[in-house]
Amino acid sequence: MSYERPEEHSEPTANSGRQTSDDKKDSETAANPGSSDHGSPDNATSHQATVLVRGETIGDQEPQSPPKDSQRKEKEKSPPKEVSEAKRKLQSRLPILDDDPAVGVQKDQVAIRDGKADLAFTGTLLASAAPPSAPKGKWQEYRIYETAGGKHVFSKVTRSVFAEEQDAHEAEIFDPSPSSMPSQLLRSARDLARARPLTWTDAAVDFFGYDPLAKALYRKVGSQFEEHIS
Repeated sequence: MSYERPEEHSEPTANSGRQTSDDKKDSETAANPGSSDHGSPDNATSHQATVLVRGETIGDQEPQSPPKDSQRKEKEKSPPKEVSEAKRKLQSRLPILDDDPAVGVQKDQVAIRDGKADLAFTGTLLASAAPPSAPKGKWQEYRIYETAGGKHVFSKVTRSVFAEEQDAHEAEIFDPSPSSMPSQLLRSARDLARARPLTWTDAAVDFFGYDPLAKALYRKVGSQFEEHIS
């Protein structure tokens, strides 16, 4: 009588090992919720950082780049001004003026005034002055005249080399006669301050002041504009 041994199957053993491995993975997943079968916590999707500062929520924001300096300067740049060719020639000759050759010559003169009647007279140009240059396209011209009747005329012209800007003209006359009301008013004020009659040099200083160009004009007239002390 023969006896047959039942076949031994290894499959339950393999299934048991696989179940043990799955149980281990499940326990690891429970301990590390952020991990997965396909990646580590380092590869997990990053979330936007948020900071709470005094009740305000500030998130990660992309810095806005400032406008480029070149673009801003391009917007602020204005179109160039048109230059008058005639006045450019006057500028190129500074400090020489057109009427410099007429200094000391008696002839008919006209001192232009804006907003007032021009002063027309027969007289002599005593002195004129202008700056040596005008780098910004603007300059002033000072002149002192003496009329045939003994009066003095002071003229100030402000010029611009640009065609759209008009020249400005100012002029005043000093009359030493007591019958002249402006002269009387100036005399009374100056007499109280200096106890001496007002002269045409005082009137010239009232009109031109003592800026560098005015001082250059006074030096051409003479030493009467200097203050002499002992």
